[in-house]
Amino acid sequence: MSAGSRSGRLLGALGRGPTSTLGRDVALAAVRVALAWIFLYYGAGKLFGAFHGPGLHATADFMADVAHLRPGLFFAVLAGVLEFAGALCAALGLATRLAGLALLGDQVMAMVTVTWTNGINSLTNHPGYEFNLALAALSLVLVCLGGGRLSVDHHIGHRPPPHRGGEP
Repeated sequence: MSAGSRSGRLLGALGRGPTSTLGRDVALAAVRVALAWIFLYYGAGKLFGAFHGPGLHATADFMADVAHLRPGLFFAVLAGVLEFAGALCAALGLATRLAGLALLGDQVMAMVTVTWTNGINSLTNHPGYEFNLALAALSLVLVCLGGGRLSVDHHIGHRPPPHRGGEP
């Protein structure tokens, strides 16, 4: 068997058929963990100043002065809570679609108010919207597909039927 025919069969197998259920669940878990890691970092930085983050006061100033969202403190708390709580929910797979929607909205607001004018890949000191776009797309995956079988949502929604009479 030639190397060309083996690679041709491999490429054909990669393009055929639906993804296995296990593959889908593992991919969704990876998306959830990646989003949780990133948004926990940024949410905790906004709310608590964790990970050398700006903290609530500096975030409020940023929201008011740079993003033009007033009152700045309200939007700082809103963004921090959306990111921090959304990260925790994504990590656990708890209310996954709602968490994904909250994180998607957070990133759309970031693009509209701050990064869009810098372009997709800003060569200045101000970041472009490429990171926001990637996070928004991953958040949309959670909105559309949920958390998968490796999530709390799955286990809450699939309880065994109650036992009815007779022996246990």
